Amino acid sequence: MTMFSAASPRSSRTHPRAHVVPIVLGGIAALGAVALVAYLLWPTWGSSGASAPDRLPVSVGGTLFNVPTTAIRMKIQRHSGPQERIDLDFLYPSLEPPGAPKHVTADTVEEAMQPIDRVFLSISAHHDALAPEQRTATIYPRYLDQAAAMPQDGLTMRMFRSDTPYGSEDLYSAASPALTARCTRDAATPGMCLSERRVGGADLTFRFPRSWLSQWHEVADALDRLTAQLRGPKG
Repeated sequence: MTMFSAASPRSSRTHPRAHVVPIVLGGIAALGAVALVAYLLWPTWGSSGASAPDRLPVSVGGTLFNVPTTAIRMKIQRHSGPQERIDLDFLYPSLEPPGAPKHVTADTVEEAMQPIDRVFLSISAHHDALAPEQRTATIYPRYLDQAAAMPQDGLTMRMFRSDTPYGSEDLYSAASPALTARCTRDAATPGMCLSERRVGGADLTFRFPRSWLSQWHEVADALDRLTAQLRGPKG
C-alpha cells in the first residue's frame, strides 16, 4: 500500500506532458502545411492583368488566317478557332491595325466625322456559293450598260443599267495589277467600293472609298499585300 501511494503522484505529473508534446508538434506541422499551400496558390500576376496576344489563328470555311487581334471590329469575334465570319479593318496605306476608338460625346460628334482612312474587310465561309470571279464573268455582264468604255490609266469603268439590282453602281476592272470593284456613286454620302476574292473555303470582301480609285494601282497592291499578311507564311 505504501509503494502504490508513493508512485501515484509521479504518474499523475508525467501523463499531461506526454500528451502536450504531440499536440504541439502536430500544430507546427499543420501551420507549415497551410503556409506551403498558401504559397503555392498565391496569385503571381500583377494588377494590370494578362495582355491579349498580338495575333489570333482563326479558321473560316476551313481556311486558316493569322489575324491581328486589334483589327477585329467585334469583341465577340476576338477568339481563336473556327468562325463563320470575322470583320476587320486596317489603316490605309500602312495596313496596320487601328488603335482604340476615341470616345465621342454629343459635343464632339461633328468634330469626330473624319474622312475614311481605312480598309474594311469581312471574311466569311462561302459554302460553295458562286465564286466572285464567276459572278464578274457571268452575272454582272447581264446588267451592264452596253456602251463601250475606254480604260483610263489601265482602269475600265462601266455603268450598270438603272433598271437592274445594281442601278446605282458602276463596275471597275483592271488586268495588271488585277482589280475588280463594284462601287456606289457619290451622293449624300461618298461612294464606296466593294472588291471580292476567294481564298480556300472563305470569301474576302474589301470595302474602301471610291475616291481612292484615282490611285488604283496602290489600292490593288494594298489588297494583295493584306491578303498575303493574313494568310501568313504557312497559309
